[in-house]
Amino acid sequence: MRICFVTSGNLSDFRGERGADIVLFPFHALGEVSYERELKGETNLFEDVAILSKTGQNIVACGCYTNARGMRRKSVVLAERGRILGVSDMINRIDGSEYRSGAGVKLFDTKVGKLGVVVVEDLYFPHVLETLSLCGADVALCIFEELNEGLELNLTRAGAFFFGIPVCLCAYGYAQITDPSGKLRFSSPKSPCVFDMQREQEYHIVETRKRGFFLRRKTEY
Repeated sequence: MRICFVTSGNLSDFRGERGADIVLFPFHALGEVSYERELKGETNLFEDVAILSKTGQNIVACGCYTNARGMRRKSVVLAERGRILGVSDMINRIDGSEYRSGAGVKLFDTKVGKLGVVVVEDLYFPHVLETLSLCGADVALCIFEELNEGLELNLTRAGAFFFGIPVCLCAYGYAQITDPSGKLRFSSPKSPCVFDMQREQEYHIVETRKRGFFLRRKTEY
């Protein structure tokens, strides 16, 4: 799986990366998208994402600020080979932020595998990565804004280790891939930058003892 990170510049400035399976853009690349204006044909920002994925015959994931009649959200739009697969919204709203929470975590079934999307601050909530892992995601794509003094780098390593899923972080000015063992596989401030990641799925049997948790047999009723 060849992943390309575009950590600077706008979507329209990108000229493509030969052979990339997935191309990731952080939030500055697309800006704000009004659903109403998109539907009226006044803007074509989602179409630009779809066209880019069709040109490269790959998958493009791009962060953006969506506006649905005044309801603003932090979102990630995903397109594959010219078709919009969907939009994933951040589901956790912190301290009454101007950006509202979305409906739920999304997993996209693509030609390169099942891709889970972590939108910005959802990385701060471990249950998001846990849900994606339990639902069978092959990789988690975390699309971010600007990093907060390295906090997110530690969270991606912890999340990848706890839930056994590789995490690809694309932020403004920085890209990183962490494998399921919690090790840093790749990092770079360059834009664009590319890394060939091997798919890893390793399972283990984990047994625990819990006090007082039991079910009665039918003969005991």
